[in-house]
Amino acid sequence: MRGYAILRRGQDKVAGVSGYPKALIGTALSGPWTSMKPRLLADGTRELYEANPAELHSTLDTCGMKDVRLTLVVPLSDRGRALGALVLDRTSAEGISPTVQEAANRWGAAVAPLIGVLEGREEWKAAARQITASVVEAVESQEFDALGHGQAVADLSLKLGRAAGLVGRDLDELWFAATMHDLGKIHGETGHAQVGANFLHGVPHMTEAQKAIRHHHERWDGQGEPDRLAGEDIPLYARILAVANTYVRLGDLERVKAQAGKSLDPRLVATLEKLPQ
Repeated sequence: MRGYAILRRGQDKVAGVSGYPKALIGTALSGPWTSMKPRLLADGTRELYEANPAELHSTLDTCGMKDVRLTLVVPLSDRGRALGALVLDRTSAEGISPTVQEAANRWGAAVAPLIGVLEGREEWKAAARQITASVVEAVESQEFDALGHGQAVADLSLKLGRAAGLVGRDLDELWFAATMHDLGKIHGETGHAQVGANFLHGVPHMTEAQKAIRHHHERWDGQGEPDRLAGEDIPLYARILAVANTYVRLGDLERVKAQAGKSLDPRLVATLEKLPQ
């Protein structure tokens, strides 16, 4: 047998495969799992083809789904919440016994609560980002020219962060730092970096983001503020944020390059040069 997993995050998408090409992951599909009931389909993938637009049929053909003779749908739900489904396909004439069907359904029921926990975490992370972005946008809206600045700096900071080798949680924390870096301006321009950093006081898993906000106006040559840190004594996230902030503000790569080794980390400026413009 071969199969794939569907997760329902507003839109049903393939989240994992076994025996099918990995290129299928991320594809939005409709199919015989929508009723969220265990099903054994003797006509293979007929419903799958009928439920999806013609432009997807070539993708399904390439994956070999036209050859499927038998499909077992195992719903994944937790406390009444529909999470997705496991779809197991067989291309041979061999059937699937009731014992195997029952075992697959029991396995689906066993893993669904874990998937529910993981999905819940992802939803809370997404909600935290949406709330943060909305608060920042509300502050930026007080000054028309600033609207969208935090998002632009965050987008570029993540590109620089990835190029510098940051992954996973590091990138998440960098995003919060970059999005919130000017939030302290709600109390005015003077000292806004320190004010903004104070908003994250007492949030233990955001200590690096807090330092990045506090020190994003430090200078590579040690002439910045608030603590006149120099070179690599400036936290990495703050150095990334400074380069991204400068580029978004100036909109000119040559002017940013002129600050390499002065106000900005020269290696990060070199990294910026290599990014697709």
